[in-house]
Amino acid sequence: MTLDSRVAAAGDLFVAVVGHQADGRRYIPQAIAQGVAAIVAEAKGEATDGEVREIHGVPVIYLSQLNERLSALAGRFYDEPSERLRLIGVTGTNGKTTTTQLIAQWCQRLGETSAVMGTVGNGLLGKVMPTENTTGSAVDVQHVLSGLAAQGATVAAMEVSSHGLVQHRVAALKFAATVFTNLSRDHLDYHGDMEHYEAAKWLLFSAHHYGQAVINADDEVGRRWLAKLPDAVAVSMENNINPGCHGRWLRADAVEYHDRGATLRFSSSWGDGEIESRLMGAFNVSNLLLALGTLLALGYPLAALLESAPRLQPVNGRMEVFSAPGKPTVVVDYAHTPDALEKALQAARLHCAGKLWCVFGCGGDRDKGKRPLMGAIAEQFADVVVVTDDNPRTEDPKAIIADILTGMLDAGRARVVEGRAEAVTNAIMQAAENDVVLLAGKGHEDYQIVGTRRLDYSDRVTAARLLGAVA
Repeated sequence: MTLDSRVAAAGDLFVAVVGHQADGRRYIPQAIAQGVAAIVAEAKGEATDGEVREIHGVPVIYLSQLNERLSALAGRFYDEPSERLRLIGVTGTNGKTTTTQLIAQWCQRLGETSAVMGTVGNGLLGKVMPTENTTGSAVDVQHVLSGLAAQGATVAAMEVSSHGLVQHRVAALKFAATVFTNLSRDHLDYHGDMEHYEAAKWLLFSAHHYGQAVINADDEVGRRWLAKLPDAVAVSMENNINPGCHGRWLRADAVEYHDRGATLRFSSSWGDGEIESRLMGAFNVSNLLLALGTLLALGYPLAALLESAPRLQPVNGRMEVFSAPGKPTVVVDYAHTPDALEKALQAARLHCAGKLWCVFGCGGDRDKGKRPLMGAIAEQFADVVVVTDDNPRTEDPKAIIADILTGMLDAGRARVVEGRAEAVTNAIMQAAENDVVLLAGKGHEDYQIVGTRRLDYSDRVTAARLLGAVA
């Protein structure tokens, strides 16, 4: 089953949808020429709903509102894969990748065969293949899930983007549990304003089979949603839980940060406990709690979860630490929104005895409004700010840097180094042994988009090489 006429082959089902950019019905002749067995096409403006025609001997079934029905259609085609494994969806601006990875790792430790779907890629844990979008097309999602089930996956933890929700890409999935991490400024170039962005995320808990809801009670939006979801699990680091008011709950009672990670003591509806974590920063403790709350709600035993917790690994490019004797500590993080950058800097500060450096840029051809905000945050929370390129795409890198500098009270104090590799190298070479250097924005990415070209570049590889170390 495919939406792409270029890869449609003999015996396939070609789906011709009307998208923002293209009308897939224009490619029906090409798909027929390539030998497809049948075609499902958008009815609007062409035929009545349910009408069947034959073109050159190939049946064409016309359905109205095909985009909205595509997830269910693909689910039927691939034998409802979300019912053949335990599917956990995670949505929110920040924390989706870490939370899905922690859930998948934890389940694997408890004897499940885990898979992940999202920003870093799709696949069984340890065999993840890179992807373009957080949430693929409605057909891709069902196809990937079907493949994971066929490979023996018993649990899949999936990042669910706001785009994916609005575009009905996960509409027919049966989630065993759904997790909300937080909501802050991102993707406003697509959604227009925060109200529409919140409404997009809320779709997961209102218009879908969401299973057990697990909500971050420290987030303002999360608290609003908890009032509407009486059966949800409330999770908090900031004592935003009244056990008498909520259903089931999980709360951090004390967190101690150190150079190896954090020690967390918690209480919950399932009992109390302590976890030694190798993750950095308060928001990663929040992600860990959300993962724990989800697995407790799904019936995994607390004792087994606590026993396996110390072996949970940080995610590549998510507050990932690189260190070597006599060198500064380098932290690589994907933070590319104002809120994520602030959280990453605050997290790094908890583990920093010397100066805190921040090396970052902003993506080209994307939300320009966040650039000065990120400049202001870097200036406020870091001791040394190095402004450089991220993925400039088709914009002038100098113009992007200028936009960032407008948010700073004293832009003259910022170090501007065009060329990311040079900026990262300079910062790591100049920082002192007890300094922390945060490389923000690219995380796990192993490329840089300059113009329309995709160049080989990785903050992780650069940091490891300069330190002569591994994470």
